[in-house]
Amino acid sequence: MRCSETFSILNPPAMRPAGRSRATVDFRCFPRWGLLLVPLALLGALLPRGAASTATGHDPGSSGEHGSHSEINRTRRAFPVLNFDYSHVRKPFEISLWVLLASLMKLGFHLIPRLSSIVPESCLLIVVGLLVGGLIRVVGESPPVLDSQVFFLFLLPPIILDAGYFLPIRPFTENIGTILMFAVIGTLWNSFFVGGLLYAVCQIEGSGLEGIGLLPNLLFGAVISAVDPVAVLAVFEEIHINELLHILVFGESLLNDAVTVVLYHLFEEYAGVGSVTFLDVFLGVVCFLVVALGGIFVGAVYGILAAFTSRFTSHTRVIEPLFVFLYSYMAYLSAEVFHLSGIMALIACGVVMRPYVEANISHKSHTTIKYFLKMWSSVSETLIFIFLGVSTVAGPHQWNWTFVTVTIVLCLVSRVLGVVGLTFMINKFRIVKLTTKDQFIIAYGGLRGAIAFSLGYLLDLDHFPMRNIFLTAIITVVFFTVFVQGMTIRPLVDLLAVKKKQETKRSINEEIHTQFLDHLLTGIEDICGHYGHHHWKDKLNRFNKKYIKKCLIAGERSKEPQLIAFYHKMEMKQAIELVESGGMPKIPSAVSTVSMQNIQPKLKVRERVLPQLSKSREEEIRKILRTNLQRTRQRLRSYNRHTLVADPYEDGFSQLLIRKQRAMQLEKRMNNYLTVPANQPDSPTMNRARLASDPQTYSSKSKSNDLPAIKVDLASPQSPDHVTLADERTKWPEEDDQGIVMKEPGGREEQESGKDQRLLRCLSDPGPNADEEEDEPFLP
Repeated sequence: MRCSETFSILNPPAMRPAGRSRATVDFRCFPRWGLLLVPLALLGALLPRGAASTATGHDPGSSGEHGSHSEINRTRRAFPVLNFDYSHVRKPFEISLWVLLASLMKLGFHLIPRLSSIVPESCLLIVVGLLVGGLIRVVGESPPVLDSQVFFLFLLPPIILDAGYFLPIRPFTENIGTILMFAVIGTLWNSFFVGGLLYAVCQIEGSGLEGIGLLPNLLFGAVISAVDPVAVLAVFEEIHINELLHILVFGESLLNDAVTVVLYHLFEEYAGVGSVTFLDVFLGVVCFLVVALGGIFVGAVYGILAAFTSRFTSHTRVIEPLFVFLYSYMAYLSAEVFHLSGIMALIACGVVMRPYVEANISHKSHTTIKYFLKMWSSVSETLIFIFLGVSTVAGPHQWNWTFVTVTIVLCLVSRVLGVVGLTFMINKFRIVKLTTKDQFIIAYGGLRGAIAFSLGYLLDLDHFPMRNIFLTAIITVVFFTVFVQGMTIRPLVDLLAVKKKQETKRSINEEIHTQFLDHLLTGIEDICGHYGHHHWKDKLNRFNKKYIKKCLIAGERSKEPQLIAFYHKMEMKQAIELVESGGMPKIPSAVSTVSMQNIQPKLKVRERVLPQLSKSREEEIRKILRTNLQRTRQRLRSYNRHTLVADPYEDGFSQLLIRKQRAMQLEKRMNNYLTVPANQPDSPTMNRARLASDPQTYSSKSKSNDLPAIKVDLASPQSPDHVTLADERTKWPEEDDQGIVMKEPGGREEQESGKDQRLLRCLSDPGPNADEEEDEPFLP
C-alpha cells in the first residue's frame, strides 16, 4: 500500500454517520508512527463474521459472506477526524469564557497599582461590561441581560456565605442594636420618604409621570432604598475603613434584606389588589417578623446539621468542605422556597456552624473552605459588576429626566436625614458615641447595587407598565453611588482623617485581657443586680460549653477551654508561617508545608518535673476546685441610687451606726439643756441708735467675771418693781466686745436661793415687748 492511498480503507462508507461528508486524509500528513494504525485496520478485517454482522444489525445466517461484505461497504463511511459542533457545548463554554474574562480583568486591575488607588475595582468592572456589551451590540448579537434567577440563585449566595462564615462575631453582637436601627428603621424611613415624595412629584402636570400611582412609587422606594452588600464589600474593603464603621454599614446591608423583601412583596401584592386595609398593614408587620426570624431559624437548623455531620468525618477528610457548601446552599434554597430571607438564612448558617465545624475538620479542609469561598465570592462579585455594565447596554430603557434626577436627590437627602436622626437617638444609649465624621461616612457609604436592579427586573410588565422607567432610574442610581461615591470616599476618608483598620495579628496577651475584662464586667453586673448583655453572654457560653459542644464537637476538643483552643490555633499558624518562610530547613521537602499536623518532633520530649497524676486523682482535684472557686451566683436587688436601702445581712454594722447616731443626738440635746445660746451681737450702728433712744436699756460690760449682773425687769417710773441679782457666768457667754452691750428686753428670770433682793429703780418706757400685744398695757 502506497502513501498516496487515502484513509478510506480505515473508514469504509458503511461506518460513516449519515449527513456528514466523506473525509479523506493523505497518509503523508501523518508521521511515521502513524503507519502503525494500518495493522489495526487489518485486525478489524480478521474479526469473526458474527461480530461484523452484529455491528451492522444483520443475522449471520441470513446472507452469505459476499452479501455481508457488500452491506458493510454500503453503510460504513470514513472516520471524521475533525468536526465542529458548538451548539453542543455552547452554555458551559460561554460560562467558562465569562469567568475567565472576569478573572483576567481582576488580575489586570491589581497589576496596575496606580489605577487601583484611584478607581475602585467595581467601577472598572462596570466599564468592562459596558465595553463588552457595546462590542456584542456592534457585532449584531443581542447582549445577555443579568437574569434575576441567575443572580439570586447562583451569583449572590457565594458572596453572602463568605461574608456570613467569616463575619466578626464580637463587633457584630456588640453593635447589633445600632445595626438593627439602621437596617429596619432606616430602611423603612428611606422607603416611605422616597416613595411618598416621588408620588407627589408624579402628580405635577407636565412631568409625564401622571400614570404612576402611590403603591408603585412606594414599591420603587423600597427597592432603591436597600444598601447593597456586594457594593459595600467591594468599596469598603479597598479603603480599609475601621472595624466599627465597616461592621455598621456592612451589617446594615446584610440585615436590611428582610425589610426589602417584605416591602417588595407587600407593595407588589397591594398594587395588584388596589386597596389596603388596616388588617393588611398588620399582616405586613407579622410578615416581616416571619421572614426575618424564619430565615434565621432555617439557617440555624442547617448550621447545626452541618456541625453534627462534621463530627463523623474524621475518616473521610476529603468531603469535609463539601458538607459546608452543600448545607449552606440548602439553607438558602429552603428559605427561598417559603419566600423567607435567604440572606438571613446564609448568615445564620455560617455563624452557627463555623466554631463547631472548625473544631472537627482538619487544617487542610479549613484552608480549602477558606480559599474556595474567597475565590467563589470574588468571581461572583466580578461577574455581577460586569453583567451590570452589559445589561445597561442590552436592557430596555425609558429615560425621564424628572424621575431620574428627583430619585437621585431624594436618595441622598433621605439617607442623610435618616442617619443623622437615628444617630441622635442611638448616641443616648451608646457608650462609644458616633461622631460627626462617623455619621458622614455611614451616610456616604450607602451604596446601591445589583440587588435593586434584579428586584426591579423581576417586576411583571403587564402589572407594572412603568418597569422600564424604574430600571433606568435604578441603573442611574447604581452608577452614581458606585462611581461618584465609591471613587470619592477614599479621598474623603483621608481628608477627614477617619481612623482606618490596623492590620495587626491578634496575640495571646490580647485574648487573655479580653476574656479577663469580660469576666470582670460580668461580675460587676452580678454585684449590681443588673442583667446586661455581658451576663447573658456568659450564660450562653456556659450553656454552650456544658451541652452544645458535647453534642457537636467530637473527641476531647469539646472540653478544651477557649483560651487553650485559641493558643493552639495561633501556634499552628506560627508554625506554618515559619516553615513557609524557610526558618526550619531541616524539615524534609516531602512534608507538606500546608499542614503541620503530621510533623512529629525528632527529639525526645523531656519528662515533667512533677510526677504524673492518675485520672481519678486529677478529677478529684478538679472537683475540689469547682466546688470551692465557682459559686452559684444569687439574684440580687437591682441597684438604684433613689431606692437604695440598707443591706439586711449587715445588722451588726447597721446597729452600730444607729447607736452612734442616737448618742450624738442625745449629746446635742443635753448641750441645749445645759447651755443657753447668746444673742447675736448687733452692728455698731444699731447699738448707737438704740443707746440714743433708751440709755437705760444698755449697761457697761463688767470688767470682772466675779461681779454679778443685774437683770432689770420692765417697769414704769410710777411703780418700781423688783430686780433679780443672779450670777450670769453660767448663762451668758463671755463677750469679747468692749463698751456697752444690750441686754435682752424682758429676758428670763433666774432665781437662786438666798440671793433675792429687791431694788427700787425708775426706768423709762423701753417700748413694746415682742411677746405682748400693742393694745395691752405695760403694767400688770
